[in-house]
Amino acid sequence: MGETFNALAISIPTGGFAILAYLVVGLVIGIESMGIPLPGETTLIAAALLASQGDLRLVLVIGAAATGAIIGDSIGYFIGRKAGRGLFERLGRRSRHFSEVRIVKAEKYFHKYGVWTVFFGRFVALLRIFAGPMAGMLRMPYPQFLAANAAGGIAWSTTIGIVAFNIGDNADKIFGQLSVWALVAVAVGLVAAYAIYRLRRRTSDVVPAEPAVAESADA
Repeated sequence: MGETFNALAISIPTGGFAILAYLVVGLVIGIESMGIPLPGETTLIAAALLASQGDLRLVLVIGAAATGAIIGDSIGYFIGRKAGRGLFERLGRRSRHFSEVRIVKAEKYFHKYGVWTVFFGRFVALLRIFAGPMAGMLRMPYPQFLAANAAGGIAWSTTIGIVAFNIGDNADKIFGQLSVWALVAVAVGLVAAYAIYRLRRRTSDVVPAEPAVAESADA
């Protein structure tokens, strides 16, 4: 891992050209946030390590990362909002899991809980990539999305930047493991929620039998 960061230190200009390093951080994280898989978190960690060596300024690294995250997520949101409904209609013709009823329920969920999903999704592998486009596809109101997006982007950039600055080369491995475990926790939670939903649905579909009417003894 140390060799990787040494290679990054050589390949990213520093000193008088440090501005290019900050632009690289913002660009990689921005593109990742649009929905394109790129190593945004690793780039942020590498830049924070360069800052710990005095080649970059940590506050500017965090600022570049947060800016890239906010702008990239917003672009991803509008891409998802533009293409989402047509994509859902095509998927709906192929699978009942994307039926209009279920899409409407998903939209209601994002209207109610989307702020927390977007905020905490910034700290979770894969959700960090797809939260913006997903929020747009499910018609989450943009003011709510922007507030959660900005708060999550700033919190994530600050947390990762400061911790990586202080703990050194092990940061990438540590955050990678935490992100994967967070994704596992989210997946388990979704499976449990779906199982509970199906159980309640099945229970509600059971029609109680009408009590038998005793026949009259005179019949």
